[in-house]
Order: sequence, then structure tokens, then C-alpha cells
Amino acid sequence: MRSRVLASERTSQRIEELVNAFEAHREGPSFQQLGLRKLIEELLEAEVSERLGRGYYERGCEGSEGQRNGYRTGRLKTAEGAVEYGVPQVRGLGEPFRSRIRPELGKRTEALEDLAVEMYARGLSTRDIEAALCDDKGRSLLSRTAVSQVTERLWEEYEAFASRDLSEYEVAYLFTDGIAERLHGGQRREAVLCAWGITTEGQKVLLHLSPGTKEDTESCRAFFQDLKRRGLTDPLFVATDGAAGLIRAVEECFPRSARGRCLAHRMRNLQSKVPDADWPEFREKARAAYQAPSREVARMLRDVVVSEYEKRFPSAVKCFLDDFEACIAHLRFPIAHRRVIRTTNLLERLFGEERRRMKIVANAFGERAVLKLMYAALIRASESWRGIQIKPFEMKQLEALGAELDAEHRRRHEPTKTKSEGVSPSRKSSRNRT
Repeated sequence: MRSRVLASERTSQRIEELVNAFEAHREGPSFQQLGLRKLIEELLEAEVSERLGRGYYERGCEGSEGQRNGYRTGRLKTAEGAVEYGVPQVRGLGEPFRSRIRPELGKRTEALEDLAVEMYARGLSTRDIEAALCDDKGRSLLSRTAVSQVTERLWEEYEAFASRDLSEYEVAYLFTDGIAERLHGGQRREAVLCAWGITTEGQKVLLHLSPGTKEDTESCRAFFQDLKRRGLTDPLFVATDGAAGLIRAVEECFPRSARGRCLAHRMRNLQSKVPDADWPEFREKARAAYQAPSREVARMLRDVVVSEYEKRFPSAVKCFLDDFEACIAHLRFPIAHRRVIRTTNLLERLFGEERRRMKIVANAFGERAVLKLMYAALIRASESWRGIQIKPFEMKQLEALGAELDAEHRRRHEPTKTKSEGVSPSRKSSRNRT
């Protein structure tokens, strides 16, 4: 005949057996599973005692109703695997006894796992999370192994993110940049490309994150082609840094878009070529050209900078003139948008957040592990982005500019015609100027 022993006490005995015979735990439940099982059973037994008004070994008062009636097996899915536990049964009540705790167990476990994912995404290591997720007696509710298993959910989220349909977004401004990460232990750092955009409704949205081996034309082209394959149409404006591969890929993949250069990158390049004593003056004159009221004024100010500094700082002036039209491309757009679109600083700040997390998880080698953590950091940072306001007048400006860019694209790609084909010399010269 089986002795009257609480289920939680039997579990405690089982734990002691595992401690005394270490080999046994390799075949049976893990310590984490048994710890969780014991906790659940204690909660359920306390609930029954409260309902009956007496403990397990206590007799009830005369006239009290309800009796314990053994146990049946319950099952709970957790990050550590399925956990079986004893569910106390009660008979002799006026109505069937229903536990208020059991329906909440799955929800609480899911909430705990959600919390672990968020803590990981916000920059805590698995060791930190294990230490943080303890009960009031200091017992860990999720081990490091369990946390690692739970955070695999981020990979599923990333895969869905990297393959989702983008046709719902009508992107006006597209920004792209890359960051070098060690995707494979012992090997050189490789580029991970990132893109975000501003829609015609003013919404800022993270669009893509993908490994690219390096910022060469082939990798960048594949990155943009994937965006287009998933429904992204040509934006009005695409901003990049000075990576030659990115620039060529933008010109190939988005021929109807105006291409811009990040002015924050350009100003850093210029500063490295000008003596510290002369930099404040040079910076203000270069900035005046880049932030002029119009492209025509910008070109006039460009000539002033060249005439004044060409002999003193030839390398700085050469850098200043390099891709100058792309540096002032943002001046074609509504005045209220120019400050937002003239740099890729938002990506730079995102990469800063991501680097902070990578320092914590320094051994996160492997493409899967790095991308999982990068995605977690970037997508959560993007949730706090504030959009920009696009007023009706500015929307009309964007529509007119879109038609203008389409016309420029057609003129660049239409076959060259001769006078005998009916095209006047003025028409040809106009096209050549464009």
C-alpha cells in the first residue's frame, strides 16, 4: 500500500536521489524540470488546502465537506521541455473543484519566456538573464540553456522579417549602410547590410538586414534585388555612404531614384584632410554649400570653396568636389525633409546599439547567432522611431519630383536620335545637360 506522502515531497526525494546518484539525471528529468515541477505542485497543494480549510494531514471540522482523492498527472510545455506534475484531486464538494492556478501556468511560462527574449534583445547575456529570473528563494526559473533555446524564437522572427512582402510600403526615401561583423569565428569581419526607409505617409520602417560578405557591387546588388523582388518600388531618393559597391548597385537597381551621399560621412572625410586650426572655417563654408537653399546656389558656393582652398588644401578640395552632385541631391526635396534625408545617421545610431550588445555576447560567432542578435537590437530600436510629417503641399512636391525623375530616366535611356529623325538641336542639348 502506497504511503500518504505529498507529491512535492516525493519530488524532493527524487531530487535528492539525483544529487546522490549524478548519473541518474542524464536519463530522467533535468534538475530544472524537477525544480519547476516541485514549485507547481507546492502551489497546487496550497490551493487545495486553502479550499478545504485544512492541511494534508489535518482532520476537518465536523460538518466540513470535501476530501483529497489522490493525484492525476498534469503536463506543462516549457523551454526545458515537457514537465509532468501531480495534480491533487478533490471529491465530496457541492460542485467540481477547479483550480485557478492551472489555467495560468502556461500563460505565466509563456510570459516568462517572452521576458527572457526581451531581456536578451535589450542587451543582457544569458548568464544575466538566468540570474535575473529567480523566484523569491533565489531559485532560477530559466537556466542559461533554456534561455538560449527560448531566444531561438528571434531567428524565426528574423526569417519572417527577411522574407516578408514589402509592397505595402510606398517608400519615398531609402537609406542603406553596412557594418562589419565577425560572422564566423577565426575569420575576417564580413559586411551585414541594412536598409530602412521613410514612406510617403511619413512612417519610418526597417526594411531589410542581410549578410553581404562585403560592400562590393555584387553583394549590394543582390541585397537591393531582394528588396525589389519582395515588392519594393523605386524610391525617390536613396542615401548611402561612399562605398563604391553600394553606389554602383544603387545606380543599377534604382535608376529612377535620385542618389544622395551621407553628409555626416563626407564631413568626417573632409575633417581628416584639413588642419585642426583651419577646420572650423573650412567646415562652415563646406556646410554652407551642402545646405544651400538650392542646387544652383550650392554650385556657386562650391566654386568659392575651390577658389579659396584649392592651393592650400588640395586633397580636401578634391574630396569636397568628389560626387558633389550626390552630396546636394537632397536640395531637390521639400525643405522640411532635407535635414532628415541628408545623412544615414539613424543607421549609425542603430549600429551603435547593436555593437553594445555584441560586446556583451562576445562569443556570438556564426551567421545565425550574429544576425539573431542584430535583428533583435535593430527591430526593437526601430519601434521607437518617430515619423516625419508630410503635408499635402509637400506630397504634391514629391509627386512632381517623381514625374521629373521618371522623365530624366527616359531621356537618359532613349535611343540617340539625329536631326533627320525630327529632333531639334535644342532638344538634344537639353537632354545632354540632364
